[in-house]
Amino acid sequence: MDILKLKPVFKDYIWGGTRLRDDYGYDCDLDPVAEGWLLSCHKDGKSVIDGGEFDGRTLESVIEKYGKEKITGKKSLDFPYFPVLIKLIDAKDDLSIQVHPDNEYAERVEHEFGKTEIWYVLDAAEGSTLVYGFKKKISSEEFKRAIESNTLTEVLNVVKVKKGDLFFIEAGTVHAIGKGALIAEIQQNSNSTYRVYDYGRVGKDGKPRELHIKKAVDVSKTEPPKYEPKPFGEETETDGGKAQLLTKCDLFTVWRYEINSKMIFETNEKTFNHILVLEGCGKINGRNLKKGDSYFVPANFGKYEISGNAEILITNI
Repeated sequence: MDILKLKPVFKDYIWGGTRLRDDYGYDCDLDPVAEGWLLSCHKDGKSVIDGGEFDGRTLESVIEKYGKEKITGKKSLDFPYFPVLIKLIDAKDDLSIQVHPDNEYAERVEHEFGKTEIWYVLDAAEGSTLVYGFKKKISSEEFKRAIESNTLTEVLNVVKVKKGDLFFIEAGTVHAIGKGALIAEIQQNSNSTYRVYDYGRVGKDGKPRELHIKKAVDVSKTEPPKYEPKPFGEETETDGGKAQLLTKCDLFTVWRYEINSKMIFETNEKTFNHILVLEGCGKINGRNLKKGDSYFVPANFGKYEISGNAEILITNI
């Protein structure tokens, strides 16, 4: 099976902007364009293959036809679902303050899986911030009182952000992307989100957006975050450019590469590779590759070459 190019799925949440269309050239009529789902087998938006023998089919349907082990690799057999969902997020305005459940709670209450994720900051306006856990450990009761008394923002940990920051957000971490940030998000394949504060905004129906206070109190870790907002590894020189480990956990591994000539990559029987082009252009096994492109390299594909001048993320499990 050849390398598969994927079409994004777009979302028009009220806090979004236009950078995904303006900066990345995506063909999308939504306004705003808050998110682009670059790799997804989730029921709320499934990646469709662009070109080749499977043109117009969902990636999920191809996996179902040929088998998880062949297409996504042996490591995917540890998961009863396609394991990851990859997005680009344009926050023109602040996102709601929210939290995601872990697997146990989400399976029991939402009938899907929990959500651990990372944010890799692609760009940030001067003064952009993120909410990342709490300033200090508090009780669940104190958390609930802070929500109800409208003092939640006083106890949360607000972090200034810049390009290149990496946030590892375990399920149960209260968080929010602030306005002016452009984010690449790699997450578990889940869309379970509990909103605890939304700045008094209303949705498209003119009504305040729903809060999920009880569920949020149930699942939140009311303490400072465990991880510093930086990549797990240092940038290193390698043949053809630079490489940096952004994160590695039992759910996914993400590398960032800066290619200035060519690099050789490989998939084997263990896992697929997903390629997201952040900047620049080039070729992948002779096919054109440009900013915003999303490519899926099946497990067992073997070696493949990316050439040109480009910054990419490669995700696998």
